[in-house]
Amino acid sequence: MTTVKKIIDQKENTIFSVRTSDGVENVLKIMRDHRVRAVLVIDEGELKGIVSQGDCAIKVLLPHDDPSQVAVSKIMTPNPLTVTLSNSLDECMAIMVHKHIRHLPVVEKNKVVGVISIGDLVKNIIELQGNQIKFLETYIKGHGA
Repeated sequence: MTTVKKIIDQKENTIFSVRTSDGVENVLKIMRDHRVRAVLVIDEGELKGIVSQGDCAIKVLLPHDDPSQVAVSKIMTPNPLTVTLSNSLDECMAIMVHKHIRHLPVVEKNKVVGVISIGDLVKNIIELQGNQIKFLETYIKGHGA
C-alpha cells in the first residue's frame, strides 16, 4: 500500500501559499509562474483554505471583477479537507472522486507539509501498472529465458 509520504518524499515539495488578505492577482501570478493549479491559504502557519484556478476564473474573472481588488478570503474554499503522510493513495483517490476535488493539503501535527494532486495519483498508478507489465512479461517469457 503506497502512502502519501512516498509521493511527498518524491516531489520537490515547495508549498505555494498566500494570506487571506492577499489579492487574487497574487494567486494568479503564483499559478502562472510556478505552473500550479491550486494555492494554499495560510495565515500565521495555520491552513485557512485553498484557492483553485476554477475559483479564480468563476468567482473573479467571469464576473469581470478586478483580481487586484478581490481578497483571497472572498473566493477561497475554507477549511479544506486534508490528509496525513500515513493516508493511503487509495484513500486520497476516494476522497478526490467523491468530493470532486483535485488537490489535498497534507498536514502533520497541524503543519502543512505538502499538497497531493490528482496528477500525483495518476502518475503513481501509471508507474505501478508499468511495473506490473514488466513483471508479467518476465513471467510469461519464463523468467528471462
